[in-house]
Amino acid sequence: MRRAILAVALGGALLTGCSNDADEPTSAAPTTVAPTTEATSAAPDYSANTQLVCGKVTAIYDDGFDGFNAAMGKMIANKEAKQAAEAEKAEKAAAVELKKVGAALKKEISAAEDPELKQAGETSAAKLTKSAADTKFFDSIKSPTDLNKHIEAKMLDWMTPVRGYCA
Repeated sequence: MRRAILAVALGGALLTGCSNDADEPTSAAPTTVAPTTEATSAAPDYSANTQLVCGKVTAIYDDGFDGFNAAMGKMIANKEAKQAAEAEKAEKAAAVELKKVGAALKKEISAAEDPELKQAGETSAAKLTKSAADTKFFDSIKSPTDLNKHIEAKMLDWMTPVRGYCA
């Protein structure tokens, strides 16, 4: 008889415990029942601003390297003529021109509303500035052939971060 009473009491306790748990809300229930506002809100449309900013970025990549190219040409000509002092002066001028391109890019990209585009542009600008200070890069270029070999890879490196946004 004791076993029967114990079983009934234990069963009642289990039922009471289960009914109390069911009445209590859990932290997981609201997230599975109600969608969050983030899931239903549309992402911001940056397309018009991106097009404007990318137009300016493209102009920098198209025309902004003119001073750099001219200084690199002088550097190479002076290196080939064995005029070290003039080659050094032209190298410094090329570095200054490359920094200008990086600064122009940073200025134009600051107007980007898309945070990912802005970050990509800042990365590209930083790469340009870093290359301007890279004497190994300039030292490796002694002829037009060297320039063609090295500049293509560098241009790709400089442009890659913004390439996905500005084709």
